[in-house]
Amino acid sequence: MPQGLTTPAPPPPGTGDGWDRLAEALRERLPGDEVDGVWVFRPFRAGPKEYGTAIVSRVSGDRRRIYTARYALTLKTRARGTFEWDLDEVGSGPVEALEELLALVPIRVEEIPPVPVAPARWFPPPEDDEPVA
Repeated sequence: MPQGLTTPAPPPPGTGDGWDRLAEALRERLPGDEVDGVWVFRPFRAGPKEYGTAIVSRVSGDRRRIYTARYALTLKTRARGTFEWDLDEVGSGPVEALEELLALVPIRVEEIPPVPVAPARWFPPPEDDEPVA
């Protein structure tokens, strides 16, 4: 590489247009105060689309629920910007059973393990509407 040129650092895991749009969709579907874990797999491109998969852990009462969330974002062609997503519950169990429940999540064969993302990045706490005195 020529002197003085640097390669930009890759964006943090779970950020970018596809991830941002998926997080927005999930905020409308899941109560953010119950989400205690988010993990993302490296997105991949196939043809004109980018695909991403995330695992979401939610604690509701004395139960833990594990979800797989996926998106497809069209990056090229006339349909550029088209966004599709889905959310599937893939397991539930006692709150303590996080590792056992995560083991039930199907992963792509060639995939490296998912990377944790701070839940507050995708599910920020609600802003206080009351002014500070």
